[in-house]
Amino acid sequence: MSAPASASELASIVQELRGLPTGTETEWVEFKVDNANPVEMGQYISALANSAALLQKPRGYIAWGIEDISRRLVGTSFEPRRAKCGNEDLENWLTRSLEPQIAFRFHEGVVDDIRIVVLEVDSAHSQPVRFKGEGFIRVGSYKKKLKDHPEKERQLWHQLGSTSFESGIAAHRLSGDEVLQRLAFTSYFDLLKLPLPPDRDAILAALEADELVKRSLGGSWSITNVGAVLFAKDLGRFDGLRRKVVRIVQYAGKGRVVTTREQVVSTGYATGFEALVQNIVAVLPTNEVIEQALRKSMPMFPPIVVREVAANALIHQDFVVGGAGPMIEIFDDRVEVTNPGRPLVPTERLLDQPPRSRNEKLASLMRRLGICEERGSGIDKVVFQIELFQLPAPLFESPGESMRVVLFGLRALKDMERADRVRACYLHACLRHVTREPMTNASLRARFGIDEKNAATASNLLNEAVESGLVVIQNSSVGYKLRRYLPFWAAPASMRSDCLIRGRLRSDFNHRITQTLNTKHFVVALVV
Repeated sequence: MSAPASASELASIVQELRGLPTGTETEWVEFKVDNANPVEMGQYISALANSAALLQKPRGYIAWGIEDISRRLVGTSFEPRRAKCGNEDLENWLTRSLEPQIAFRFHEGVVDDIRIVVLEVDSAHSQPVRFKGEGFIRVGSYKKKLKDHPEKERQLWHQLGSTSFESGIAAHRLSGDEVLQRLAFTSYFDLLKLPLPPDRDAILAALEADELVKRSLGGSWSITNVGAVLFAKDLGRFDGLRRKVVRIVQYAGKGRVVTTREQVVSTGYATGFEALVQNIVAVLPTNEVIEQALRKSMPMFPPIVVREVAANALIHQDFVVGGAGPMIEIFDDRVEVTNPGRPLVPTERLLDQPPRSRNEKLASLMRRLGICEERGSGIDKVVFQIELFQLPAPLFESPGESMRVVLFGLRALKDMERADRVRACYLHACLRHVTREPMTNASLRARFGIDEKNAATASNLLNEAVESGLVVIQNSSVGYKLRRYLPFWAAPASMRSDCLIRGRLRSDFNHRITQTLNTKHFVVALVV
């Protein structure tokens, strides 16, 4: 919750509100004198929050002590801090009666020797605000039930659906100095390789141009969610973002019974990303390899794999999911990177589907800052590097309302389970296809480091993948060594239909997928 407006800020807010067009009230502002009926006030909060969202205003206002038409200061006897509804404080009662709960705050003070009260209401986000189960909206200067104006309701839902989390406000009613105290603004200019502007106003103007901060009524400033998420010195200082810090947890063994180390990275994602990757790599278990007769310890995974998986978890998380944030868990044999929110692309299509992000502004800024790519090539890089180092294939899964990437440590082919082998073949087929190359016996041997004289081993792996239904033979009339293989989604519909008819479509992904074949929809239960 932001601090109440100072005397000078309140005077500036009142001046700006009084300067709005006269004749009919602006739909996101209401002027009153002493009418402070709690029920009517709750209805107005709903109406102003919804109208502000519809008109793309960050907040709505009720101003007591100002005449409606003339905008003349007349003063008010309303004292919100002492007001009650029944035996309950007014603010608590209003908060409890609103759904979803919306931030609002009272500002009291004297302007030109006249007592004024201003109620500031945040705009609705994600869904209309209702009071006692009923939604309201402003129609001209009147407060109306939202359900009685279906066109307004339709427009409101459309606007709420197109309003991103990034554009929301993480903190407002801040001075310029307070903004710069909360944000690591020098990182912004360093990462963009721009010179630091000469003074505070120029710095704020640059941050405002990228929508990291916004000007507010009364001459104060707001920090947007995207500004805080990327450049906060401490995310814990932002009420709505405290749970979005990154947690790194290291365990002893292969389970979660014994925690040996836990670290919370509370800096903004852009400010602290390089340090985050370094911290993860530093605590990864190591593999011993022999190079030129020398034994050398190497991290379990190439740093670029850690970098890409961590960046994807930060960028593609669902910030609306409460009580959860990105988490990196490190075990003796694997690393699990989890972020809140189901993936927007099916997990088995991450390599070929066009990139989609629920946080487009965040993704765009992270790309410009050199932290990630928007082209969707991050997962391709991960799979390529995993294959290059002949590691087990990563696992992409979606448990509950989250996305998880599991990276497995070095394991010999003979020690892999069938699910691991099939997943590796499938991802190899996907990677080869998106680079316009077919998977072959030879390419799979190279992926697993299988000697040419053991080509039959690769053929057995390919047969397992075909039997699972995830891989399809492109030219089955030729010998095993000359056959080309495609991921199921790249094969002609007739090939996939044959797999369905034979009842052999199985998968190592623990969920269901829906395929469209020959204009018909088949829902197939995938069996490990």
